[in-house]
Amino acid sequence: MVHLKLLALLMVCLLLLKQVGPSPLPQQSSVQRRVRRMTPFWRGVSLRPIGASCRDDSECITRLCRKKHCSLNGTQE
Repeated sequence: MVHLKLLALLMVCLLLLKQVGPSPLPQQSSVQRRVRRMTPFWRGVSLRPIGASCRDDSECITRLCRKKHCSLNGTQE
């Protein structure tokens, strides 16, 4: 009789647990970009030469990105 009561209690608990599901994660409105992390070795190897296309100063070997191209001088051409 005790085993039957424990079995019934276990079944009720399992049914209740099945009813409770994980809540969905809230949607993030802003897109978060991952910050690129490179070791000093890979930073040196991956630097782009003068005239190559770039997005910011950290990509160029001269550290000067002007009009989306690596530049030799700092003036806007």
